[in-house]
Amino acid sequence: MHSYALPKRRVLDFYAALSKADSESVTSILKSQLAPDFQWYGVYPFDEQHGPEAVAEAFWIPFLNSWKNVQRRQDIFLAGTSEIDQTEWVISMGHLMGLLDQDWLGMRATRKLAFLRYADFYCVQEGQLVRGAFFCDLIGVMHQLGISPLPLQTGASFLYPGPHTHDGLLFEDQDDGESKKTLDLVNRMIADLTALNISGDDLPPPEYLARTWHEDMIWYGPAGIGATYTIPRYQEQHQYPFRTGLQGKRFNGHLCRLAEGNYAGFFGWPNLTNTAVGGFLGLPASERAADMRVVDIYRRDGEKLAENWVLIDLPWWLKQQGVDVLERTQKILKSG
Repeated sequence: MHSYALPKRRVLDFYAALSKADSESVTSILKSQLAPDFQWYGVYPFDEQHGPEAVAEAFWIPFLNSWKNVQRRQDIFLAGTSEIDQTEWVISMGHLMGLLDQDWLGMRATRKLAFLRYADFYCVQEGQLVRGAFFCDLIGVMHQLGISPLPLQTGASFLYPGPHTHDGLLFEDQDDGESKKTLDLVNRMIADLTALNISGDDLPPPEYLARTWHEDMIWYGPAGIGATYTIPRYQEQHQYPFRTGLQGKRFNGHLCRLAEGNYAGFFGWPNLTNTAVGGFLGLPASERAADMRVVDIYRRDGEKLAENWVLIDLPWWLKQQGVDVLERTQKILKSG
């Protein structure tokens, strides 16, 4: 059994140090915890950053200026060797919870409890955190504040729970055979989607998804798309609108893809390139191809996938289409 105890401990120690940070101390904490040439993939508007100081300036200082008494509420925690480049990564998913005491990214302070849904990926080499990806659901925060930057979504928007089985925190090492079964299943599912893209079949029958998914699957999509439940409802509320509203889909690969036990996760930078032909997220038709940065985290139950948590950097994808939901929100705040 391959042990990931050391990279897991390294990330948990980092989180423990970060939990004590404020806007004034966070830079020094990041410098003590991250490699000097740390590479960070942050969603829009935080963007790619190099070095701990740049990460602090881009995200953590403004965030901790606005959010107070922040707690990390992990729902899933796993580690593994990425099949992309054989590097070791740790994945954490859940919510950052705090009091929104100051305006943030054009969103007005409420002085009330708020949740920022996130997924973290950290590459650990020789005990150092050398690369990281941070995805979060900014539109989900907007929804909590009563801001609806997009037309009515096809799925449901709420604070998503962790796994139905409540076993997503894999602090202990898992059986290698179970990990391989999970990763093999995820790769079969990806191959099925790739085959659809090649064939041009945008309306596959439920039986096609049932090859790798349980009938009562749960898909927790990003705010703006929303969550949906069961294969038929998933197809109605996400897959069909996504496949018919976006054309020219090109899969660009992943930077990290791994599994441990019954769980798996990946992200790409970007995963997909596509062109909106009208309707998706309320957009008119466009000839402009745009990139999608996506996180997928899965739970396998037996021989099929049961749950899937998805984050998409929708503000970045929309900005490429000429719609900047953050800039628009900031203008409303200033005119307010």
